[in-house]
Amino acid sequence: MLKILMLLFLCSSCGMMGYLTEQGFGQAKVHWGAKKNEVYLDDPKVSEDVKRKILLVGEYKKFFYHYFGAKPTNIYTKTTILPNKAVTYLVIASPHTKIEAHEFNFPIMGSFPYIGFFQKDSAIEYAKDLREDENLVTWIRPVYAYSSLGLLEDRILSSFFQYDDVELAELVFHELFHTIFFIKNEVDLNENLANLYGQAMLQEYFKGRPELEDYLAREAKKKKVSLRVVELISILQTEFAKLGGFITNEKADELTQRFITEVFRPDLRSLCAKLELDEEDCEIKDDWNQASFAAFLTYEEEQDFLEKLMVQNNFDLKQYLIWLRMEYDKFDDQDKIESFTDYLKLKVPHAPLATN
Repeated sequence: MLKILMLLFLCSSCGMMGYLTEQGFGQAKVHWGAKKNEVYLDDPKVSEDVKRKILLVGEYKKFFYHYFGAKPTNIYTKTTILPNKAVTYLVIASPHTKIEAHEFNFPIMGSFPYIGFFQKDSAIEYAKDLREDENLVTWIRPVYAYSSLGLLEDRILSSFFQYDDVELAELVFHELFHTIFFIKNEVDLNENLANLYGQAMLQEYFKGRPELEDYLAREAKKKKVSLRVVELISILQTEFAKLGGFITNEKADELTQRFITEVFRPDLRSLCAKLELDEEDCEIKDDWNQASFAAFLTYEEEQDFLEKLMVQNNFDLKQYLIWLRMEYDKFDDQDKIESFTDYLKLKVPHAPLATN
């Protein structure tokens, strides 16, 4: 599931003062526009479903910190009602002739394969500038949750309320994991670990309950679709690689759209029908392009090697977290291996290392 790591206000040397000002105001609105949960819980005008979801977030938070023996933070003690369905919007960009997320560099927090905006119109305008000034393909993704990585007391957002109870639990556990473990410049690793822990904590919380079985069955089907999407994207990547520098941007766009129309969508429709998966849970959407493919690969990165590490060491969730912290300290004391991801992969037989 997608979210923005809210580093926007830290970006003091990005060279975009207008951007910084707007994002600062946007963050302030989300943060300072919140009210204590009790205010909404006592308000007769607030729906019972919203009140129930606020209480559920509190239950999930209590369970999470108690499970890991961690001191609870003030995260999710206040709620912000947003003016829009999404809290922010990510702009993802890619070259025309390959599937590769453009990197946006932020001081202190490192590089990220996206840039976020609180105002949708601003995201649209920035995406237009990237297309016209840097000749990139762009895609805009709405975001419904984010983590400030403990820098601020994150709020419950009204965008959370669209999720059912099980989805909400996974979302909260995922975001809370960022408050107890985060590695700079390791976007995929942070997301994959949060995914792993979010899913595992979900199963701990709902153990033996029928809603968990239904959720896991649906997620298993969606996982098959995601794996197929990755396989299909690799076909297009292979075509681009074959053509090398002999393809123009216009031809690359034409090839991409023909691939989507003639191969990608028909293949997914067939698979989803076979799995009896609702189209809303399938990946058949209208705005696939090189940038949205790149975003999918970023956020659907396999976490198999992280699961293998846990299994081969016979760790439970608590032991694994302790081990990860110890290993990061060892990694930080050496200078031969550049990324903590590759450092961990060296401990798993046959795990592929990063190529860049």
